[in-house]
Amino acid sequence: QVHLVESGGGSVQAGESLRLSCSASGHTFRPAAMGWFRQTPEKEREFVASISLSGGTIKYTDSVKGRFTISRDNDKKTTTLEMNSLKTEDTALYYCALARWADASDWVGGYDHWGQGTQVTVSS
Repeated sequence: QVHLVESGGGSVQAGESLRLSCSASGHTFRPAAMGWFRQTPEKEREFVASISLSGGTIKYTDSVKGRFTISRDNDKKTTTLEMNSLKTEDTALYYCALARWADASDWVGGYDHWGQGTQVTVSS
Protein backbone atom coordinates (compact mmCIF):
# COMPACT_ATOMS: atom_id res chain seq x y z
CA GLN A 1 0.00 0.00 0.00
CA VAL A 2 1.05 3.57 -0.71
CA HIS A 3 -0.49 6.43 1.18
CA LEU A 4 -0.33 10.04 0.09
CA VAL A 5 -1.61 12.68 2.48
CA GLU A 6 -2.00 16.30 1.46
CA SER A 7 -2.13 19.25 3.82
CA GLY A 8 -2.04 23.02 3.72
CA GLY A 9 -5.20 23.87 1.86
CA GLY A 10 -7.49 26.65 2.99
CA SER A 11 -9.36 29.80 2.10
CA VAL A 12 -7.45 32.92 1.10
CA GLN A 13 -7.94 36.19 -0.71
CA ALA A 14 -6.74 36.72 -4.25
CA GLY A 15 -3.08 37.66 -4.29
CA GLU A 16 -2.26 35.71 -1.17
CA SER A 17 -0.20 32.54 -0.84
CA LEU A 18 -0.62 28.96 0.30
CA ARG A 19 1.79 26.10 0.73
CA LEU A 20 0.59 22.57 0.05
CA SER A 21 2.48 19.57 1.33
CA CYS A 22 2.22 15.89 0.50
CA SER A 23 3.64 13.12 2.61
CA ALA A 24 4.13 9.62 1.21
CA SER A 25 4.28 6.39 3.17
CA GLY A 26 3.59 2.69 2.85
CA HIS A 27 5.56 -0.52 2.68
CA THR A 28 5.23 -0.68 -1.10
CA PHE A 29 6.27 2.93 -1.69
CA ARG A 30 8.78 3.24 -4.50
CA PRO A 31 10.67 6.38 -5.45
CA ALA A 32 9.18 8.05 -8.51
CA ALA A 33 8.19 11.38 -9.96
CA MET A 34 5.46 13.23 -8.10
CA GLY A 35 2.82 15.62 -9.26
CA TRP A 36 0.01 17.93 -8.27
CA PHE A 37 -3.33 17.99 -10.01
CA ARG A 38 -6.53 19.89 -9.31
CA GLN A 39 -10.20 19.43 -9.99
CA THR A 40 -13.42 21.41 -9.73
CA PRO A 41 -16.99 20.13 -10.08
CA GLU A 42 -17.13 21.69 -13.54
CA LYS A 43 -13.87 20.32 -14.92
CA GLU A 44 -11.94 17.12 -15.24
CA ARG A 45 -8.82 16.64 -13.14
CA GLU A 46 -6.10 18.83 -14.60
CA PHE A 47 -2.34 18.86 -14.33
CA VAL A 48 -0.71 21.55 -12.23
CA ALA A 49 2.94 20.62 -11.66
CA SER A 50 5.29 17.67 -11.66
CA ILE A 51 8.81 16.99 -10.46
CA SER A 52 11.06 14.12 -11.47
CA LEU A 53 12.56 11.71 -8.99
CA SER A 54 15.91 13.51 -9.11
CA GLY A 55 14.26 16.91 -8.95
CA GLY A 56 16.10 17.87 -12.11
CA THR A 57 13.04 18.12 -14.33
CA ILE A 58 10.01 20.19 -13.42
CA LYS A 59 6.89 20.86 -15.42
CA TYR A 60 4.06 23.34 -14.86
CA THR A 61 0.82 24.04 -16.59
CA ASP A 62 0.99 27.43 -18.29
CA SER A 63 -1.53 29.10 -16.00
CA VAL A 64 0.63 28.65 -12.90
CA LYS A 65 4.09 29.32 -14.33
CA GLY A 66 5.84 32.05 -12.39
CA ARG A 67 3.40 31.73 -9.48
CA PHE A 68 3.69 28.13 -8.28
CA THR A 69 6.83 26.24 -7.28
CA ILE A 70 7.05 22.50 -6.80
CA SER A 71 9.80 20.88 -4.78
CA ARG A 72 10.53 17.57 -3.07
CA ASP A 73 12.54 16.05 -0.27
CA ASN A 74 13.32 12.42 -1.06
CA ASP A 75 14.65 11.69 2.40
CA LYS A 76 11.37 12.78 3.96
CA LYS A 77 9.24 11.43 1.09
CA THR A 78 7.47 14.75 0.74
CA THR A 79 6.59 17.10 -2.05
CA THR A 80 5.54 20.72 -1.67
CA LEU A 81 3.62 23.12 -3.87
CA GLU A 82 4.24 26.75 -3.04
CA MET A 83 1.43 28.84 -4.50
CA ASN A 84 1.82 32.61 -4.73
CA SER A 85 -0.31 35.37 -6.25
CA LEU A 86 -3.33 33.11 -6.06
CA LYS A 87 -6.27 33.83 -8.33
CA THR A 88 -9.92 32.93 -8.00
CA GLU A 89 -9.51 30.48 -10.88
CA ASP A 90 -7.03 28.52 -8.75
CA THR A 91 -9.92 27.43 -6.56
CA ALA A 92 -10.07 23.63 -6.68
CA LEU A 93 -9.46 20.41 -4.84
CA TYR A 94 -5.73 19.76 -5.12
CA TYR A 95 -4.38 16.21 -5.33
CA CYS A 96 -0.90 14.88 -4.81
CA ALA A 97 0.07 11.91 -6.96
CA LEU A 98 2.89 9.40 -7.31
CA ALA A 99 3.97 8.61 -10.86
CA ARG A 100 4.57 5.21 -12.42
CA TRP A 101 8.09 6.27 -13.41
CA ALA A 102 10.94 8.62 -12.58
CA ASP A 103 10.31 11.29 -15.21
CA ALA A 104 8.08 14.29 -14.61
CA SER A 105 4.78 13.95 -16.45
CA ASP A 106 1.70 16.04 -17.13
CA TRP A 107 -0.41 13.00 -18.04
CA VAL A 108 -2.95 11.98 -15.43
CA GLY A 109 -2.64 8.37 -16.61
CA GLY A 110 1.01 8.41 -15.64
CA TYR A 111 0.12 8.36 -11.94
CA ASP A 112 -1.10 5.32 -10.06
CA HIS A 113 -1.38 6.56 -6.51
CA TRP A 114 -3.40 9.55 -5.35
CA GLY A 115 -4.08 11.39 -2.15
CA GLN A 116 -7.53 12.35 -0.93
CA GLY A 117 -7.10 15.99 -1.89
CA THR A 118 -6.98 19.29 -0.05
CA GLN A 119 -9.32 22.16 -0.84
CA VAL A 120 -7.99 25.53 -1.95
CA THR A 121 -10.48 28.37 -2.13
CA VAL A 122 -9.47 31.80 -3.40
CA SER A 123 -11.94 34.64 -3.10
CA SER A 124 -11.82 38.09 -4.65
